[in-house]
Amino acid sequence: MTATTPDTLFCANHPRTPTSLRCNKCGKLICVKCAVRTPVGYRCRECVSQQQQVFETARWYDYVLAVVLAAPLAGLAGAVLLNLSYFVIFLAPVAGGIVAEIVRWAVRRRRGRYLPLAAVGGFVLGCLPLLLFPLFIGAVSMFNGAGLGAAASLLGLLWPLAYAVIGASTLYARLRGISIN
Repeated sequence: MTATTPDTLFCANHPRTPTSLRCNKCGKLICVKCAVRTPVGYRCRECVSQQQQVFETARWYDYVLAVVLAAPLAGLAGAVLLNLSYFVIFLAPVAGGIVAEIVRWAVRRRRGRYLPLAAVGGFVLGCLPLLLFPLFIGAVSMFNGAGLGAAASLLGLLWPLAYAVIGASTLYARLRGISIN
């Protein structure tokens, strides 16, 4: 047991834990368990959560708008790009970036924790027809007894899958980042 003197200060959240650390914003006594390290010093969890709420500016309809815009744009861009076979690897990031900028413009640059995920969900939803078409062709080929044709059509799933993964990851990265203008 540690001996306490009348000058000993205790954490506001853990009254039995002695500390000399204070939140650099509100001055509340915090222990090492309660301290959150920020670029400007240690802060209590309440001050950090208040600061993060300032950056959450998205409204409920921004999430719907992100899905509704990303889905048809991804499907349209994918339908065009998939005709270029392996060039889709180079052009999918461009398509994902363009979709991200259109979504960012539509939501008026508001930010939300789950807004990039909503846009990615819309992007993947728009890519579903592109992914399901080769599977449908493969199923029809197998039903008709052409086993080799089914394998070839399943190989045709490679480029739509590459487009969906690369484009969606680019979209997520672009919307997740913070731009200052």
